[in-house]
Amino acid sequence: MTDWNLKKHPSFPGVEGPVTVVVMDGVGIGRRDEGDAVWLAQTPNLDRLGSEVPATQLAAHGIAVGLPSDQDMGNSEVGHNALGAGRVFDQGAKQVALAIESGSLYRAPAWRELTEGVRQSGEPMHFIGLLSDGGVHSHIDHLLAMIRRCHEEEIARVRVHVLLDGRDVSETSALIYVDALEGCLAELNAAGRDYRIASGGGRMKVTMDRYEADWAMVELGWRTHVRGEGRAFASASEAVRTLREEDPDVTDQHLPAFVIAGPEGRPVGQIRDGASVVFFNYRGDRALEITRAFEEDGLSAFDRGERPQVRYAGMMQYDGDLCLPATYLVEPPDIDETLGEYMVRNGVSILACSETQKYGHVTYFWNGNRGGKIDDACETYIEIPGANTPFEEQPWMKAVEITDRVIQELQTGAHRHARVNYANGDMVGHTGDLAASIIAVEAVDLCLGRLMDLAESQRGALIITADHGNADEMYERDKRSGELLRAPDGSVRAKTSHTLNPVPLFIYAPAYPTLRLATEVARPGLANVAATTLHLCGLAAPSDYLPSLLSN
Repeated sequence: MTDWNLKKHPSFPGVEGPVTVVVMDGVGIGRRDEGDAVWLAQTPNLDRLGSEVPATQLAAHGIAVGLPSDQDMGNSEVGHNALGAGRVFDQGAKQVALAIESGSLYRAPAWRELTEGVRQSGEPMHFIGLLSDGGVHSHIDHLLAMIRRCHEEEIARVRVHVLLDGRDVSETSALIYVDALEGCLAELNAAGRDYRIASGGGRMKVTMDRYEADWAMVELGWRTHVRGEGRAFASASEAVRTLREEDPDVTDQHLPAFVIAGPEGRPVGQIRDGASVVFFNYRGDRALEITRAFEEDGLSAFDRGERPQVRYAGMMQYDGDLCLPATYLVEPPDIDETLGEYMVRNGVSILACSETQKYGHVTYFWNGNRGGKIDDACETYIEIPGANTPFEEQPWMKAVEITDRVIQELQTGAHRHARVNYANGDMVGHTGDLAASIIAVEAVDLCLGRLMDLAESQRGALIITADHGNADEMYERDKRSGELLRAPDGSVRAKTSHTLNPVPLFIYAPAYPTLRLATEVARPGLANVAATTLHLCGLAAPSDYLPSLLSN
């Protein structure tokens, strides 16, 4: 049984004021070149931190955050899991890959239920999810493996509903993945199967909303995938090429919805009674709403019409507290004994604040994929409603409103610890707009200055870091030569995905000038932040946490 009692730190009594962890989402440490929006931005506060306070770099990708290899870029989900867990847990991508490799996924009751169901009904097995190898929400290799398994198990019909990426991979790379999928399906069809892509669209247009920011995306996905309503094409590759010809500036994540129709003009992949449906994303935030659309009896977010009676499964369970979905293929990481739970069990009051786009990251993901509060009496969660305008048009987003509210709350003296996320560097970085991303970083820097002033006046501390890189690398480069990659017209190709770069860590506690960084921590990463937070609160971390980055 867990001993929840936290002992006092043996050598540091804790700062007098609140200890605030500030996550500058998507602000990594780049090459300091023409594509590095973080370096190009005017950041007097970050510059001051870099020259005056204890500072280091943290690993925020690969094995440091529980991903299969150091070639896997970090993301907000695993980054915030690590920040809140204090340890490294194997994450979804790795667990799914192992389940497929070992065959345990196919031996599980969920897979047998799905496959036996379509054998009996004659309806197809449907797969819906993000089609890329970005590894943040899903991986095409997992999809192809499951499709081939369907063939091996003599499932006669398969339909795939593809959400195009251009965000965690190159912004116009969709045809790489569509061609690979169509090639696989053609091979299996030659062996007597009826396997087709049925519908699709860009991930920021169709289906993959999160935090209930825009249910219209989910409604469009429902009409597209389930009802087969929308503009029809003969193939997904034809759809992508045509839509690009009509709008040469459109990137994959914003491609309109489409359906695939047969020669007679009818959609090839409506989801009907008796079908089995797998949502093959393993990350939860952009999977929950479509899951609710399939499973929730009283859903009022939009009119589904007559909901088909299907067997539905997620790649993983996306919310353990809400038990969504009820059926899933791979067990999610069991992240227990989080920093938040230790704190509330020791009476430490917590404030968590961000705008809608990252609200779940400072709550759900920080708490180990746990929905809701751990202890209502000790926790205050504040969501600043995000805007629905394109991020590049308002790159400051809601940074000022977040800062106003955090300062207001901390001035009450009610919170010993706060965690804050500024989404700008990530959300604007994903647009590929360098000028807007520079403004985004500058907006965060201005807000940091205000939090620094408050920390100084309250004799508190700030831990300033990021969950992964993004705005630090806005141009694509050849992986071998490092040379900039260019489009056919000669323009530099924008990079919209996360990076493999380290992220900064600054400890700002001006009333405690003797604080020093520990020198013995090998390859510090995001998971070390939890023990560092407790250290500044005057508390010793649990014995299995990665060590504090402070030596005092």
